[in-house]
Amino acid sequence: MRPTPLDRLAAVAEEACGATALVRVRGAISEVTPSHAGVLGLSRFVQLGDCVSFASADGERLAEVVRIDTDSITIKSFDASNFARLGDMVCCAGPLRLAPDPNWKGRVINALGAPIDGAGALTRGDRMIPIDAPPPPAMRRARVATPRKTGVRVIDLFTPLCAGQRIGIFAGSGVGKSTLLAMLAASIDFDAVVVALVGERGREVREFLDDAMAMNRSRAIAVVATGDESPTMRRLAPKTAMAIAEYYRDLGESVLLIVDSVTRFAHAAREIALAAGEPAVARGYAPSVFSDLPKLLERAGPGVEGAGSITGVFSVLVDGDDHNDPVADAIRGALDGHIVLDRAVAEQGRYPAVNVLASISRLAQCAWTDDQHSLVLKLRGLIARYEDTRDLRLMGGYREGADADLDQAVTLVPKIYAAMMQSLKSEPSKDAFRELAQIMQKS
Repeated sequence: MRPTPLDRLAAVAEEACGATALVRVRGAISEVTPSHAGVLGLSRFVQLGDCVSFASADGERLAEVVRIDTDSITIKSFDASNFARLGDMVCCAGPLRLAPDPNWKGRVINALGAPIDGAGALTRGDRMIPIDAPPPPAMRRARVATPRKTGVRVIDLFTPLCAGQRIGIFAGSGVGKSTLLAMLAASIDFDAVVVALVGERGREVREFLDDAMAMNRSRAIAVVATGDESPTMRRLAPKTAMAIAEYYRDLGESVLLIVDSVTRFAHAAREIALAAGEPAVARGYAPSVFSDLPKLLERAGPGVEGAGSITGVFSVLVDGDDHNDPVADAIRGALDGHIVLDRAVAEQGRYPAVNVLASISRLAQCAWTDDQHSLVLKLRGLIARYEDTRDLRLMGGYREGADADLDQAVTLVPKIYAAMMQSLKSEPSKDAFRELAQIMQKS
C-alpha cells in the first residue's frame, strides 16, 4: 500500500527529529590497527551494527560497530584504508537506513546507497527503510506458485524458477558463472532487477552493466562493491540490494535479485568477525558467518499476501571446486534449489556448463505440467545412462543393438546437449520445451 501524504509528512518529521539530536554523544579513538580501531566512551550508547562517524584529513568517515566491551568499542571503517588517528573524536550515527524511490531504476550505487554512475543525485523516497530488515513472518508469506521464464533454455527445462524462489548457482572460477548470471539478468519476465556485484573486478562492472544489462538497464538497479573496497562495504552490498528489492516487493512488483557472489559476502563477514575477536571454527570461518547467511537469504522470497515477491539468484564461488565447502554447504541447505556448473562440461565447450544431473529445483513441480514432468524425468534418465557409459563407449565396448535404452541415449543426448547451448548473443528462449522439440526434429 502506497503511503498517504500524512504518512510522508510523519516520516519526514521523524527523520528530522532523529537527525537533530539534542545531545551528541562523543568518544575518542584509543587504538588503531590495520584492520580496526578502538573507541573509548561509547560503549553504553551503541549497538552492534550501528554506525559511527569520525573526522579525517579527507573529510568525515563512517565506520561500523563490530564489538562492544565494557570500556570500549571496536569499529571497522567503510573505507578500504583506516584513516583513524589516536585521539580523534567519534560520534554516534545510528543504524544505516535508505530512502529508495521508483526512480532509482537504471541507477548504479555503492553499498552505502550513494550514486556512483555520474548521473546526479538520487531521488529521495517518502520513507526510510532499514538495511537490516527481518524477513516477512512465515505464516503471513504468500505461497510460491507462479512460474517465471528466464530465457535460458537449460534452466527453463531442468531447473525452472518460480516467482519468490531462491536458487543458487554453484561454480568454481572460470566456469561461466558470471556469463550465466548476465543471461538471467536479461530476463524480461520481472518488473524490476536488482543486482549486487560483490567483490568483482573493477573492469567487469562496466562490462556487466553495459553488455549484459543493456536491454534491462531501465528497470535495473546495481549495487557495486568491488574487490578493492573494504570488507565492511563488501558485506554491506548484498544487504543494501536486498533492502532495495524489499522496497519494490512491497510496491507489489515481481523483483529479480541477483547476488554475485554470496561467497565473497561470507569472506567479508569472516574478516570482520575475526577482527572483532571471534574464534575460527570451520576452515577459518567464525560462527557469526553461518548465522549471517540465513538472515540474508531468508529475506528473499515471497512477500506477505498481496505484496510482490523477490526471486533470488545467488552465485556461490566454490573454493577449489569443493562443493562440500562449509559455506557452500550452508547456502545449499537454505535455498530452494541449486544449479551446478561443472568444469568438465565447460571443457567440452558446452555453455552454459550446467551439470543437469547434479542440479535441482525444489519448486519445479509448480512450473511443470504433468507431461513436462514426465518428459524431464525421461530426459534425465537418458543423460544419466549416456554419462555412465562414457568410458565404456570410449574403450569400444558399446555395440549398437545390444541395449535399446542405451541406443536411444547415444542417439538423443548429443542432440539434447546441442539444444541447451546458448550464449549472451543468442536469442533468449521463449518456450524451452517447444524449442527443444524443434531442434531435435531438425537434427
